[in-house]
Order: sequence, then C-alpha cells, then structure tokens
Amino acid sequence: MLSRVYSAATIGVDAKIIEVETNMSSGMPKYFLVGLPDRAVSESSDRIEAALSNSDASFPRGRVTVNLAPADLPKEGSAFDLPIAVGLLNVSRQLKTDKLDSTLIVGELALDGKLRPINGVLPVAVEAQKQGMENIIVPADNGPEAAVVEGINVYAFEKLVDVMAWLEDDVGEPLRVDIDEMFSKNGQGEILDFSDVRGQENVKRALEVAAAGGHNAVMVGPPGSGKTMMARRLPTILPPLTLDEALETTKIHSVSGLLPSGKALVTQRPFRSPHHTVSDVALVGGGSIPMPGEISMAHNGVLFLDELPEFKRSALEVMRQPLEDGSVSISRARMSVSYPSRIMLVASMNPSPTGDWYDASDPAGASPAQMQRYLSKISGPMLDRIDLHIEVQKVSYEELSSKSKGETSQEIRERVVEARERQTQRFLGVKGVYCNAQMNTKTSRKICKLDDSSSQMLKKAITSLGLSARAYDRILKVSRTIADLEHSEEIRPNHVAEAIQYRSLDREGWLG
Repeated sequence: MLSRVYSAATIGVDAKIIEVETNMSSGMPKYFLVGLPDRAVSESSDRIEAALSNSDASFPRGRVTVNLAPADLPKEGSAFDLPIAVGLLNVSRQLKTDKLDSTLIVGELALDGKLRPINGVLPVAVEAQKQGMENIIVPADNGPEAAVVEGINVYAFEKLVDVMAWLEDDVGEPLRVDIDEMFSKNGQGEILDFSDVRGQENVKRALEVAAAGGHNAVMVGPPGSGKTMMARRLPTILPPLTLDEALETTKIHSVSGLLPSGKALVTQRPFRSPHHTVSDVALVGGGSIPMPGEISMAHNGVLFLDELPEFKRSALEVMRQPLEDGSVSISRARMSVSYPSRIMLVASMNPSPTGDWYDASDPAGASPAQMQRYLSKISGPMLDRIDLHIEVQKVSYEELSSKSKGETSQEIRERVVEARERQTQRFLGVKGVYCNAQMNTKTSRKICKLDDSSSQMLKKAITSLGLSARAYDRILKVSRTIADLEHSEEIRPNHVAEAIQYRSLDREGWLG
C-alpha cells in the first residue's frame, strides 16, 4: 500500500514542495528512509516511534520505505517528522482521511507527541499557497507566522492526536491574524527618536538625505560625537515597511531561526550592528549548510558597521558585490542559494588612529604615514559604494546643556516619505530600481540632468577639490535626492553644492 503526504523544504528564503511517499509491504520488519536526508531527518524514526506510542497509535510492523521526493534534493532539519508520521499512520490504515491531497504538513515531533516549532514556516506557507494547496498544518507556535499568508487555511495544533482528529473529522477552525494590528504595534519611534540628539544639525540633515534616497553613508568624527547614537535612530526616519517588504524580511529571519517568539511578522526595518571581529561568512552568509549573513538579516533595513577601519579588509571586500547586486549568491556542490541584501550601509570611523582630526602641527597626533595606513584599510572600490561622507564634529557644552529639542523622527520621516513617493512614481516601469541610490550609470545620466550653471559648478569641484571620477555619479544621485526633498523637478546649483560637500574622503589633500 502506498501513501503520499505533502511537505516542504526551505532552499534559501524560498520553499519547495516535497512529496513524502510511504510504502508498506509484507516481509521482515524493516524501515528505510531515502531521498538524501541529513542526520536530523534520518534520526526521525526514533522520535516518530515514541510519539506514535504516546498518541495511542503504533509504528507499522512490516517492510516500510519512506521516500522524500525529489530524491536529488538534500533534505535538512526536523520539519519532516510530522508528515512522515502521518504517512505511516495512513499507510498502516490507522488513519483514514481524504484530505492529504490538498494539505501540506510540517512540524517536529517530541517524544510525547507534542509538536515543536520549526524554522522557515513563512516561505513554506507562501509556496503552499502558490501551488494551490487548500490547507497547511503547522505546530501551534508557528501558527500566526503561517496565517500571515492569505489564500490558504492554516491549522495550528499542539499535539499529534489533534492533527489526527482534524484529518479524520475536520475538528477546528482555521487560524486568522490581523495584519493591520501587527503594523499598528510598531512602536520603535517611541524608544529611539532624533529629538534626543543635541546639536549635530548638519549630520541629521545628511542622514535625512541618505534616508530619502536610500544612500549608503559613512560618518567620520571623534569618539563621543554621537555617530552611533544617530545611526541607531536612522530606521526611525526611514519609510515604514510595506507588506511585501515585511514578508521578504520575515522570510529571512524565519529561515535563520531568529524570528522572536510570539512574533509572526517583522514590521520594523531591521538594524544590524555586527562587531568588527565578524568573519566573512557571518557577514555575507555561507557555511557548509548555507545560512543568511548579517547583510541579508539587514535586508530592507540598515547595516551599521561601527569603527569601519577595524573590520577585516577581506570581510569588507566580500560585501562589494552584494551591495551592488542587492543579493548574495552562495554555491555549493549540490545546490546554489540566493539571499536578498538590499540594504542601507551606514558606517562610522574616527578621522585618525588617535581618534581626533588630523593636525599636522600637533606633535602628539598621527603622522601622515600612520594616517595613510589607517585609511588604506578601506579600499577604493568599497568607498565607491558609499554615497555620503559625513563629517561629525564634537558637540559643544551649550548644545549639550540646551533644553530645547530638535525635530522628532516623525517630522523628518514625513519629508523622507514624500521624497520616496516622488521616486516611486519616477521609477515606475524601471525594473529593480525603487530609489535614487539604486540607479545605474545609464539611468542616472538620463534622470539627473544638470543645467549649465550646475554643470560648471560640478566641473569646478572635480578640478579644484581633486574629486575622483567615481564621485561624479554619486554626486548626481545625491543631488537628485536633495532636489526631491525640496519638491524640485530640476537639479539646481544649491543641490549640487550640498552633494559635493558629502564627498570629503575623495578630496585630494584630505589629510591636511
């Protein structure tokens, strides 16, 4: 007798339907599990046997073969416990149901028959809905996450006996969640707010420009000037996540097992801040079993690299392609996976090894050779992917002691959202471009046209300030964003002038 149960395996941030075929024939009792299972899947028979025994059922006594198809795709994790158990019950006629053809089943079994949560339920539910499945059965703790997907009935159970009861008697109602309520609980702005930052109006303006155009930025200033404080508040002025962005972000956190308990959907833009000792693999992803790295965990949010020159140069270099492409591709002998990495890169660094601005007349300061070694840790191609270089000065006592508060994050966010809406309309029909920072050279030359006075100003800046050639396109993009913030269809000289001042690290003689 043959039984077929539908399950799924996650590959990257997507899922693929897996057919769990169970066949039982006469002969000496023997259990075979085939279809490239990993160790966690291979050990499932012991868990399943105990779970069945504690659920008033029994493990079939006969020659049993379980095949996980397609057989050439590696199967990992414990999510196949429940579908295999259901297949064994069905093939041994302990379970009689006609729902298996329209139901996808995933879940890990405890020895007492309880269902334990698994990783990657959201992409599994999305794939089940795409393939026309009517129902999906998941552990109770994964229920809200799966119920985010519309168009499929989600049934979340605590125990194996509950699953058996529903398959035979249709006991229970599908789970429903209120997505609007999830977004309404987004309270990040109540915790961190730009109104807490004293002074630094020029830096706040630069970060507003970065947020409005999705530009990468680096803040250069002495310790204690507020670089980290402002970086942590950057997500509060970014546009709120759309539902599609929230689903993309949640997928990554789900497959990584980092979705907070009791949270079904990531509704706030991620902020990731890895330590400078982070390895190449931890930063961009990989490993023997490919997993997302920090750059993918920050997808649709901010990746903050504090003390940029202290990061290993190799780790920074492997980020170059993901920053350009918006995705990370990891190839292994048996498969290739891709993780999205559309982020805002924000970094901070001291202006010199001693921590303060370079002063040629200060005998205790860093020498030009020390400065060169310090700055050479950041390669030109890496710096090429950073649009804004923001100089951060120390805050004066008067500013620190002032009782007046600056603009709130909500006030700044309103201007950012308006600028992004202008860009959304501009890039309708342009594939893969959603904000100014994502324009390629051809698109930026077409959209960021300058009048004669603006062109002359940019020419003079490149000539007199020694700006590098790679700064040209960056200035065009940032100028376009500044114009968007001012509701201007044309890029004017004052927009170009402001964009030019954000290229300090490109200037010849920056060391003094």
